[in-house]
Amino acid sequence: MKRIWLPQIIAMLFLIWALNPTNPYGYYRLLRVVCFIVFAYLSYKSIIFHQKDWTWVLGTGAVIYNPLIPLHMTRGIWTVVNLATAILLCASIFFINPSRGR
Repeated sequence: MKRIWLPQIIAMLFLIWALNPTNPYGYYRLLRVVCFIVFAYLSYKSIIFHQKDWTWVLGTGAVIYNPLIPLHMTRGIWTVVNLATAILLCASIFFINPSRGR
């Protein structure tokens, strides 16, 4: 099986673009939806690959970015969260793969 990388790249691009302070509020709503879907998908894949630690980390990311019950934080805190999330997604490209779990 191949390594998963496309969802992470898409979410990382959205997260990096979120650092632009002139984005409209609608962009951040779209960001939540995209990140939630990516985190939920990666969490599911990590379950399949038997990587329970990553399942918890990615599941937490899905909770943070869920669009139904949003977390409200200041722009400064969201900037740090978005950067940390982008780094986490980059790491997940290398650590979530079928050959590492079993």
